[in-house]
Amino acid sequence: MLDFLMSATSGLIDLPWWGYVLVLLGTTHITIATVTIFLHRTQAHRGVDLHPVVSHFFRAWLWLTTGMVTKEWVAIHRKHHAKCDTVDDPHSPVIHGHWGVLRFGVDMYRKESKNLDTLERYGYGTPDDWVERNVYSKYTWQGMGVPLVVFFALFGFVGLSMWCIQLIWIPITAAGIINGTGHHWGYRNYLTEDASTNIVPWGIIIGGEELHNNHHAFGASARFSHRWYEFDIGWMYICALSALALAKVRKEAPALKLRTVEGDVDETLQAIITHRYRVMQDYARLVRRTAKIEFAALKARAEKGEIELPNFKQLLKDFRADAGTLADVQRARLADAFAHSDALKKLYQMRQDLTALWGRSTESKDQLAMRWKQWRANAESSNIAPLQAFSQRLARFG
Repeated sequence: MLDFLMSATSGLIDLPWWGYVLVLLGTTHITIATVTIFLHRTQAHRGVDLHPVVSHFFRAWLWLTTGMVTKEWVAIHRKHHAKCDTVDDPHSPVIHGHWGVLRFGVDMYRKESKNLDTLERYGYGTPDDWVERNVYSKYTWQGMGVPLVVFFALFGFVGLSMWCIQLIWIPITAAGIINGTGHHWGYRNYLTEDASTNIVPWGIIIGGEELHNNHHAFGASARFSHRWYEFDIGWMYICALSALALAKVRKEAPALKLRTVEGDVDETLQAIITHRYRVMQDYARLVRRTAKIEFAALKARAEKGEIELPNFKQLLKDFRADAGTLADVQRARLADAFAHSDALKKLYQMRQDLTALWGRSTESKDQLAMRWKQWRANAESSNIAPLQAFSQRLARFG
């Protein structure tokens, strides 16, 4: 009798323990690929066009494994980009805390999915055919019930555990890790206005979504890897689909080109604005080297009693911070430092003037060109060698 019960609940397929692990990793990875390729890069950002056969497969797979509705996911994600790390962001760890998003990310998603204004404002252009209206959107739980039966029939009670893990895979990785850790911990290639980070340079486990800062810098790009040492497995799959004529890349982050000589001012300005995050990254590197010397000199003078500048560590943080985020006490602290260092004052002001180039979207080309020429003239006359070299390098952007 015991043997009968065991055979009745063991499933049609008997695998070693590692076989179940491989099957589970395979199914969850397909789910990850579906989310990053179909929901994220194709539907939310229009970076890729997929063949109808591929799109329908991804839609069916999402219905069976996650129960997520395309319009809801796309709308919430687009709102995240539009309101990133503000009180209106559906899932920002800056607002709700890192642990709060990791733990309650799913609840935040469900709450926002019931916001009709979000769905109408940000959910445009998503599938709206008969299948979407009458099956995928209408019978979400029933869809997830199909793999439950399949997993149990094939693997017995072990299959139930596999089904549960498959079900929570996206809430853990996407709603938790990407939305939480991806705005809390990691490295940044670009000084974006939000807190996005690249968790690791090898986007494999979560389909390339680990390269989150790269994505926020160039949201519409179908490719998330931007440095030679970065790998985006989602992009690899897109390339494979493209080779089979099953996908077409529409948008990719533009590559930075450096001319051998200075070129047309309008082309240079356009390149600087397009690569503004790279520009500010390079400028921050310049500032870090030069400011270190200036701050060391100020500290030495303060230790000798020649000047009074307390809390150098906080002063350095104030110097590196965005001017728009500084409190009055921080501005006053910087003003005291600038009174004793013309170089620091110049570097700080030049950074603000540089960001103004892409912050003045209402100005004409002639006005922007005039500002750019003035910025270059100020850099060249600064007597700060690294700043002069940086100005000459920017002039070769194209």
